Amino acid sequence: MTSRSPRDDDGLDQSLDTIMKERRHLINLAYRLLGSLADAEDVVQETYVRWYAMTPAQQQAIAAPGGWLTKVAGRICLDLLGSARMRRESYVGEWIPEPVPDRMEWATVRPTDTAADPADRITLDESISMAFLVVLESLTPAERVAFILHDVFRYPFGDVADIVGRTPAACRQLASSARRRIRDAQAPTRPTSRQIAVIRNFKQAWEAKDIGALIGFLDPAAVSVADTGGLVEAGARSMEGAEQIAHGLVALVSRLPDLTILERMVNGRPGLVVQQDGVTVSVLALEATDDHITHIWAMRNPEKLRPWRVGVQD
Repeated sequence: MTSRSPRDDDGLDQSLDTIMKERRHLINLAYRLLGSLADAEDVVQETYVRWYAMTPAQQQAIAAPGGWLTKVAGRICLDLLGSARMRRESYVGEWIPEPVPDRMEWATVRPTDTAADPADRITLDESISMAFLVVLESLTPAERVAFILHDVFRYPFGDVADIVGRTPAACRQLASSARRRIRDAQAPTRPTSRQIAVIRNFKQAWEAKDIGALIGFLDPAAVSVADTGGLVEAGARSMEGAEQIAHGLVALVSRLPDLTILERMVNGRPGLVVQQDGVTVSVLALEATDDHITHIWAMRNPEKLRPWRVGVQD
């Protein structure tokens, strides 16, 4: 696999620093493959366990440690994806990808941000949006790995084949199939500045418990999904239609006193963080058109909110 970590100047020892520099890359890769920070961190830990289980001589024989680490992490993720559907069958309620913590407020986002050229490949920032991660859940494990490695991280199909265990031509077909399904499922990307305007109006109506205004800011066919893991009360976990969602949101803030709704970036897009007594109790990723909010993904599972309570991951 393509090298990402050069050997030390003496050509012999791979320093701890050299190997650990790959951690962020591996976390980024594993998160996009699995949709879970906790699982991504477990994958990276297991990858390093396998590296340090080798003798120094075995480590020194690897010309591209970064490529070796990526290969091992990719294979672990592929195995986990294969069993993920079975594990999620026992999950209580709806399962949605784990939101990435980010302290950035909307005010720090450039107002001139515009949608990417549709002809461009998926960028790293786009590949962590909640809408994108949700679509990835519909792919087969092999399609997901081939697409993420090639289209997002730019690995050649020869390297992808080494991880997926298929020929480069087969991996090319997997990525093409995934690309087609993602293109058919995704809504066009809107300018960040426009998303901010729509979601801010929605936030203000929610704070005011103005059901009529909320309905106006929601698409008539809007969908809201809440992931609680069965650990907190969430009312209806899935809601469809502007009226039902608006009533559900107002009921939530009426039931839980002293809530604060913060404007925060969630998975690279404008989102909302709900806190009670300074503790994050819900993180909302939203998808907005030019005028209305079409999707809300509400993470309320306290286990998946731990990174939002202890600080931002790198």
